[in-house]
Amino acid sequence: MLKHFTILLLFFTTFTYGQTTLSGVVKDGSGLTIPGANVYLKDSFDGDVSSPEGTFNFTTELNGQQTLIVSFVGFKPYEKAILLNADALRIEVILQEEINKVDGVTITAGAYTSSDVKKNTVLKPLDIVTTASAAGDIIGAINTLPGTATVGESGRLFVRGGEGYETKVFIDGLEVRNAFNATVPNVPTRGRFSPFLFKGTSFSTGGYSAEYGQALSSALVLNSNDFPTETQTDISIMSVGGDIAHTKAWDKTSFSAKVQATDLRPYQNIIQQNFDWEEAPNSVGTEFVVRHKVNKDGLFKLYVNSDQSKMSLRQTNLDSGLQDTIGIDNDYLYINANYRDILNKKWSLKGGVSITNDRSDFRLNQDVFDQRELSMHSKLTAQWDASEKVSLNMGTEWFNRAFDQSVRFGNTRTINRSFDDHLMSNFVEADYFASNKFVFRAGVRSEYTSLTQQHFLNPRLAMSYKLKNEGQFSLAYGQFVQAPQNEFSVVQPNLTPEKAEHFILNYQMIKNKRVFRVETYYKAYDDLVKFQTLNDFNPDNYNNLGFGEAKGLDIFWRDNATFKNTDYWVSYSYVDAERDYQNFNQVARPPFLSEHNFSVVVKHFVESLRTQFGATYNYASSRLYHNPNLDGFQNSQTPSFQDVSVNAAILLKQNIILYLSSSNVFGRDNIFGYEYATTPNDQGVFTEREIGQAAKRFVFFGLFITLTKDKQVNQLDNL
Repeated sequence: MLKHFTILLLFFTTFTYGQTTLSGVVKDGSGLTIPGANVYLKDSFDGDVSSPEGTFNFTTELNGQQTLIVSFVGFKPYEKAILLNADALRIEVILQEEINKVDGVTITAGAYTSSDVKKNTVLKPLDIVTTASAAGDIIGAINTLPGTATVGESGRLFVRGGEGYETKVFIDGLEVRNAFNATVPNVPTRGRFSPFLFKGTSFSTGGYSAEYGQALSSALVLNSNDFPTETQTDISIMSVGGDIAHTKAWDKTSFSAKVQATDLRPYQNIIQQNFDWEEAPNSVGTEFVVRHKVNKDGLFKLYVNSDQSKMSLRQTNLDSGLQDTIGIDNDYLYINANYRDILNKKWSLKGGVSITNDRSDFRLNQDVFDQRELSMHSKLTAQWDASEKVSLNMGTEWFNRAFDQSVRFGNTRTINRSFDDHLMSNFVEADYFASNKFVFRAGVRSEYTSLTQQHFLNPRLAMSYKLKNEGQFSLAYGQFVQAPQNEFSVVQPNLTPEKAEHFILNYQMIKNKRVFRVETYYKAYDDLVKFQTLNDFNPDNYNNLGFGEAKGLDIFWRDNATFKNTDYWVSYSYVDAERDYQNFNQVARPPFLSEHNFSVVVKHFVESLRTQFGATYNYASSRLYHNPNLDGFQNSQTPSFQDVSVNAAILLKQNIILYLSSSNVFGRDNIFGYEYATTPNDQGVFTEREIGQAAKRFVFFGLFITLTKDKQVNQLDNL
């Protein structure tokens, strides 16, 4: 019995001696303890979970060289080689934060993006077409965002005290020259491209990436759809025309084609117009898209857009009292070929070429301005994820802009001018993710223009810091240059590029399907083009002595959660801007500027009616204009602009939508400014004419049908 007891005692002693106790604490890099971390020995079941105080304690029978592993969500796994020899071990574990470039902090100063739905989605394609005041126009919908201004007689994108030409449009990173339909003075235009062509947008109101140049105020980056999921046919019948589109999808290749005809002549024969149209706007356009999967990650896309349009109207000449006829014919072609590929875990490439061929014949009675621009943009960029914390975006690009102008004054004389500008650019930009709370971006863009043989070096800086409540602060700074407008450079080719400098401070919070954003900024302009009078053909009267500044505040709130089946957003912008440019004789507020802009967009889906109802209210405060009958400069102001628009999208069948909309439903007589005669009449008064709307309201209806192989497609989610 004693013998058996001795053997048992020896066995127990040996077993106890073979156990090792491991204890310690788990902390983060700042010294705070981490509860709930998994602590264990590799390839074993021995371990513990850290307590609310971050401590752990467990025993193991393993001995010799082992590996201790500690893991916790949001931190890098911790591994440490340890020697187990029955002596108690106490270990302090410091976990390093894992950088998450998807869900961590992002640069938001000046940028509104919707390419990633999980992030700060602002406007998706269906947001655009169901915004009541937009009438399916990308720019119309973006004009409900803060930082933009309502300029009803233009239709272009005016951002933070900047002219419409200061915004540039890019498709898949490649420039689109003349992205708006051609028009005559004081007749608003629209963007040339359908919102359904794009999967996401990035609208930057300032301080944008070094990848994009030749824009003083804003970059609108449109990312086209990738590979289609199925073969389908789309038919649209609208009050202003119609279109038919077909997409054929194979395993690796797809082809899409679209033909669209727009003709406002029947519509304007029914709806009373304020303009005396000789030929209402009409156009025929085509689109072709080819997509091909080169490999798992490589995708080639070719997009071709062509359009032929014309319009003409009559109006009284304020000097002679006779009728003037003003018209324009436009032929437009845009080609975009681009390719992107992921080479490995660290390197990805993208690049391509875009070509724009735009020819317009502008007619004023017997005088004809024939203008043609042929431009090309080629670009190659590479992104290198150098490490978990550092990524670099770098590239090179070449712009070529050839512009020809022929001015024929009746049958008496003709003036021919042209210029050809080559612009070389290189950029590099680095993102440093210090943590999931802090990211810093530094970049520089170099540009050389052959027209004036000048070099420019423009730095871009940005940083963001994420708070615990899911909000974040961002700062941005940048310098920007842009070539003068074609009509100025063709008269005086020695004009240097215009310059702008941006300073931006931003706060943004995204939580529970709600977005709140407030941003303040300051912009300084230099080397703006000045001249004495419009359509002056004397090159000696042009110079770069203009300058200006703009400062303001933007506020944005979007809520998709508080009210069932309801999505709404509210935008407010304040801008204080002055400049001395073009034919100004002193520093003053430009005539396109409203100090206050306010928008409310509401959309509500009624399930029982299978209908989405929408309404938009747009407000812009008064604008200054120059009245030559009064003393001073920019001495008068317009009434405020106000517009209430409504719409409804009705799901008649799973594949048929009826869309109805009306702008300015209350028929407010909005006035955008005044035109004046160049000489006074017999009473010494300069005759004036209002610049107003083409009609009190614009009414639109459309029937949209989608056909697939089984003749139906569920569009309920689209509403």
